[in-house]
Amino acid sequence: MRKVTAFGSAGALVTATLIAGAVAAPTATAESRHGQNSHVSQARGAEIAAARAAKAGIDWQDCPADWGIAKPIQCGWVTVPLDYAKPNGKKIKLAVDRIGNTGTKAERQGALVYNPGGPGGSGLRFPTRVTNKNPLWVNTSKAYDFVGFDPRGVGHSAPISCIDPQEFVKAPKMDPVPDSEADKRAQRKLAAEYAAGCAERSGEMLPHMTTPNTVRDLDVIRAALGEKKLNFLGVSYGTYIAAVYGTMYPTHVRRMIADSVVNPSREKIWYEANLDQDVAFETRWKDWQDWVAKNDAAFHLGDTRAEVQDQWLKLRATAKKNPIGGVVGPAELIGFFQSAPYYDSSWVPVATVFSKYVAGDTQALVDAAAPDLTDTAGNIASENGNAVYTAVECTDAKWPTSWKKWDRDNSKLHKNYPFMTWANAWLNLPCATWPAKQQTPVNVKTGKGLPPVLIVQSTRDAATPYEGAVELHKRFKGSRLITEKDAGSHGVTGLANPCVNERVDTYLLTGKVDAADVTCTPHATPKP
Repeated sequence: MRKVTAFGSAGALVTATLIAGAVAAPTATAESRHGQNSHVSQARGAEIAAARAAKAGIDWQDCPADWGIAKPIQCGWVTVPLDYAKPNGKKIKLAVDRIGNTGTKAERQGALVYNPGGPGGSGLRFPTRVTNKNPLWVNTSKAYDFVGFDPRGVGHSAPISCIDPQEFVKAPKMDPVPDSEADKRAQRKLAAEYAAGCAERSGEMLPHMTTPNTVRDLDVIRAALGEKKLNFLGVSYGTYIAAVYGTMYPTHVRRMIADSVVNPSREKIWYEANLDQDVAFETRWKDWQDWVAKNDAAFHLGDTRAEVQDQWLKLRATAKKNPIGGVVGPAELIGFFQSAPYYDSSWVPVATVFSKYVAGDTQALVDAAAPDLTDTAGNIASENGNAVYTAVECTDAKWPTSWKKWDRDNSKLHKNYPFMTWANAWLNLPCATWPAKQQTPVNVKTGKGLPPVLIVQSTRDAATPYEGAVELHKRFKGSRLITEKDAGSHGVTGLANPCVNERVDTYLLTGKVDAADVTCTPHATPKP
């Protein structure tokens, strides 16, 4: 799951008025009947789209120069309906790329399709694991073409937007932690304006920005690749794509890995899932502080967690009073520092910048945490990622519309889990006034014909708490769970841990899973 970016953590300014309207609700029976008819017509539309894609294939070419994807990786397009209930209506094009398997023709097992998460993440970098000779993927790449794609609304695939990107990244933003009711009112206004901006700039796309539609798109991509069955690796939000695909298309799955799992329970998608994150982020934030304290000889930030936390609170208070370099306030600090509880690979860089600041070098912090207004392409990508994150989560499920509920839940959580709670609340608050119809999440379950799915998860993951993996494991009968114990980096299959890596290789190359679930010791802790 994608989290607060450095630039979106406290809401964004939008020059739009809130679209408000009341529509009489149809009767329950009419509603459910309409829902069933809609699912039937969408399923039929998806079949039509997949048949067309299978016939058309993909016209692979060198990638456009400005995509930054070098040969021998190739790029192409897959056409899908905007609305699967209207397969002959408006179409959008999805960007895909691939690199062929590195082994022999006899070794080839088809295409392995990847999604890195989000919602809002691009998978187009996936084939570079082969060109960069990533040692973890050498064996798998002999057997598979590596295929990435931009999901609908993302990057090159009919991108959506909710606000001018340069406006979106402007800093400093409001401190996410409110001091008063007036602060809360200001944040609520920003969230409502952001939702209205999504409608104004991307209104036609919003009702169709859902996980089930991304899953239908994925099945059309499978068909366009000429694959009878899908091999899929989903990380973070990509695991929810996997969960819904496995439910909707169980007989189309060949191999499927869900790494760092979004809890697929209908009750958790998406409001409750975000509250669970706040708790998990606090836990992992403390893990990082413990590590910093243990390495006080390198960082000089204190030799206990309490001392490191004091330094953090001092930095936060300073930035609140006078934004560092005029641009880095508490919101920007959270945007930067949250990468440490997210990924172990950020432990050293974040601690180094923090250490430099405390030693008197403020520029390192400004360079790391402030937006770069000259990076227009990067800012467009950041704004687009945030727009897709918001659109998918808000459209996928019903969200509370009562501010009292948001206020009560987040005020209560903030007391014990202050690191991310309010920043996360404001990021998601546009869903309370969302202008598109909100759907009911798919009931994730084992469909007939679903092969064993491999689930990989660390116990202390901040972005996707461990309970999500346990829940998917329960719902997908015959699945296997590999637990990386006492670890918490998000995205386990990308880390060097032989206990995990060898099982991932075995599964992708042979389809075999262990006779029982497996617990692995953690990967190596970063060294300063």
